[in-house]
Amino acid sequence: MTKVIAFANASAEPATYRPAPERILAGDPVQTATLHFTSADGRFSAGTWAAERGTWRVVFTESEFCHLLEGVIVVTDEAGTRTTFRAGDAFVSPAGFTGTWEIVEPARKLFAFYE
Repeated sequence: MTKVIAFANASAEPATYRPAPERILAGDPVQTATLHFTSADGRFSAGTWAAERGTWRVVFTESEFCHLLEGVIVVTDEAGTRTTFRAGDAFVSPAGFTGTWEIVEPARKLFAFYE
């Protein structure tokens, strides 16, 4: 039987990590992710994520939908275009996006990504 996954009731364990040292540009962007769901083929996942202040380079191989619950994030693409997201904002980082993520205020988001 397939069941609906309620994040509030999920028993998933959070994983804490940092970007690879060569990608960190500023601060100590400690991150915590909790995967509440991963599809059987491993290509789709959804969960919650949080990060502390810092800036790092990103290279997206997956397309990711984000809904920011707390904090402020500045996303800068390779061309230097900066976009600021605040609590309540939603956005997509498409596969192939490269640039930087800067956590200006500690952030927390819901995410879903497809590889």
